[in-house]
Amino acid sequence: MIPGAVATAGGTLLLTGANGFVGKHVERSLRNGGFSGMALATTPAGWDIRDAAAVRRLVDEVRPTAVLHLAAQSFVPRSFEDPRETLDINLIGTLNLLQALSACGFNGRLVYASSGDVYGRVPEDALPVNESRTPEPRSPYAVSKLAAEQLCLQWGRTEGLQAIIARPFNHVGPDQDPRFVLPALAAQVALIEAGRQAPVIEAGDIDTTRDFTDVRDIVAAYDAMFRTGQAGRIYLVASGIERKVRDLLGDMCRLAGIAPQIHQDPAKLRPAEQRRMVADAGLLTQDTGWRPQVPFETTLSDILDTARKAI
Repeated sequence: MIPGAVATAGGTLLLTGANGFVGKHVERSLRNGGFSGMALATTPAGWDIRDAAAVRRLVDEVRPTAVLHLAAQSFVPRSFEDPRETLDINLIGTLNLLQALSACGFNGRLVYASSGDVYGRVPEDALPVNESRTPEPRSPYAVSKLAAEQLCLQWGRTEGLQAIIARPFNHVGPDQDPRFVLPALAAQVALIEAGRQAPVIEAGDIDTTRDFTDVRDIVAAYDAMFRTGQAGRIYLVASGIERKVRDLLGDMCRLAGIAPQIHQDPAKLRPAEQRRMVADAGLLTQDTGWRPQVPFETTLSDILDTARKAI
């Protein structure tokens, strides 16, 4: 059987980055009937997208009919620490995948998961962001994503690849890496709730706003792109709702039944370049009918449950 395969009818979806936050939710969706009942092929243990020969062997073995490319170095601070690593994984890794698909005669659809980070600093009077805005990346991570997008689209123009680009904005939900803001705050809420931390939350700059979308809705958007998205298009994936981090922290405290003090740690108060953010996913809705479905209180409750299990 193909690596990591789930035996079902309807072709084979090759999922890169299956062990990441989003990848785990893709697997759950497919097991529940998502992605048109395709078999799921995931990358084997120890596989490295930077190894062109390993990528070619995997594609030759799997012979996918569709590809969801999630594998990436996705932690922005890490991209400043080691830009070459980020470019090697996100750009050269994508090239390795595209070359392997071409070599095996792939004629299916590829959805590439990019990032809303490619837009860089957006003036408040230009919000909400949509596909017409010119990207101005401000991190090696964002540069790597934008370059890989263009590589996929170029493959479509010259090689006939049915490539679709997704630009998701902040996605959150159960099992997210605790380095990210909402799970990091939820960890403290859970400790206070359990009586294992004094009722004081240490926070950074929580007066910024972001467009948060539940990871399960992000996965549903990818599913919709495979079904009815248009090849060659770029789609924003976002809730269209601007939410302040401070308000979401308050909601999690309310769900946990606590009323802690909030202490803003000067060490964590790195001025945010982007004070406000909200995006418009209208094109995706127009082409596929996708809209977020998970109530955000459910999202926060599930993030808290993950934090509780970790203590």
